[in-house]
Amino acid sequence: MEDRRPESTEENLGTIVSVRGSVIDVRFPDRLPARHSLLLTGEHHDVVIEVQGHLSWDMARGIALTPARGTAQGAVVLDTGRPLMTPVGRGCLGRMFNVFGKTIDGGKPPEDVEWTSVHCEPVPLSERATTSEVFLTGIKAIDVLMPLELGGKAGLFGGAGVGKTVLITELIHHMVGHHEGISIFCGIGERCREGEELYREMRDAGVLGNTIMVFGQMNEPPGARFRVGHAALTMAEYFRDRAKQDVLLLIDNIFRFIQAGSEVSGLMGQIPSRLGYQPTMATELAGLEERISNTRTGAITSIQAVYVPADDFTDPAAVHTFGHLSASIVLSRKKAGEGLYPAIDPLQSSSKMLSPLIVGERHYRTAQEVRRTLATYEELKDIIAMLGIEELSEEDRKAVYRARRLERFLTQPFFTTEHFTGMEGRAVGLADALQGCERILNDEFSDAPEKALYMIGRVDEARMT
Repeated sequence: MEDRRPESTEENLGTIVSVRGSVIDVRFPDRLPARHSLLLTGEHHDVVIEVQGHLSWDMARGIALTPARGTAQGAVVLDTGRPLMTPVGRGCLGRMFNVFGKTIDGGKPPEDVEWTSVHCEPVPLSERATTSEVFLTGIKAIDVLMPLELGGKAGLFGGAGVGKTVLITELIHHMVGHHEGISIFCGIGERCREGEELYREMRDAGVLGNTIMVFGQMNEPPGARFRVGHAALTMAEYFRDRAKQDVLLLIDNIFRFIQAGSEVSGLMGQIPSRLGYQPTMATELAGLEERISNTRTGAITSIQAVYVPADDFTDPAAVHTFGHLSASIVLSRKKAGEGLYPAIDPLQSSSKMLSPLIVGERHYRTAQEVRRTLATYEELKDIIAMLGIEELSEEDRKAVYRARRLERFLTQPFFTTEHFTGMEGRAVGLADALQGCERILNDEFSDAPEKALYMIGRVDEARMT
């Protein structure tokens, strides 16, 4: 790790008084270090402690950000006089970092970077953009039915194997190619297997060059997992505020951030709140989420994977997370099983941006009609399974045929899966996507086979034979 000793020749030294797991109490006879300061101990200064609070005029309590093996009472502790810092700048692109800003991809340390504290204040309201603008992804299902907000936060819900990673890499590809922006992937509590697979997939898809990856792995102490989101956000803020670029910030998984905070809170001896969560959960989550915003010069748009404990949407972690989201994208295993990719469930997904005042009357009306048609089909599926489609009224049959064609039109070949599927990727503009939905709703393709609309871009690509 980087040497973070203070430039002053006077070293502020302390002595360890007690060690309880990751919680370490240190006495400083001369000068008490500030909250969030980093302390170093161990034979090679390889044990890093972050000050969490003050117990008295000469006693500080901290949480170890690295394994605390080898620490003991009486060991000497060095106050660096600095908070946790992370590298920012273009030299970080294409690299993978841990919470300390150290590269973990086997390459050399990055060049041409600056080191910045991970503890930053959110952008003041006076400097934020006050207009609501849609962040176009080039993915038909998202842009038509659940548009994302530029500078907003969207939740991505889905289990293993339903296409979360593929959707993430496609969004990164579109960000690089169409918005000329930067993508940052933040893995909070990731398994090392997941991080390594994602790194290889992004490299093979050709999107790694404009991407930064930051990981706090599952086997790391809770203090490190709790701070990795702040480190990734600090990198994103550099590109938004100083490079004047748009940034796509992908977080997997925001629940693990709350979980790490709960572990830190328990270690610090705080009395737990409802269902065992930390009493400061709302403040900690808001401190992270409120830094994600858009300004007049750039925007940080965030897509966050969200785990809902025991599928209980009244869980405090889920309730507080939903309060910050402007859109929800739900991936369905049933859709994936039917080969309908991206496997987005349009009836469970939603967006606050889908309002006629923001997207316009035509877009709103088309999206509502698509939802209504798909909902009708969902209601009729049981009848079709038991009695057959011939038993439906003519109007219901037409609605079913429309819905099945809409389902297939909302599939799309991705650029990042070309080498798997052999199908050329498509990015579809909002106007083309809306036109395709309108033409299907108007029964212009009632004579075309359903497969003609499967895995195409614009509706004009449909093969009518």
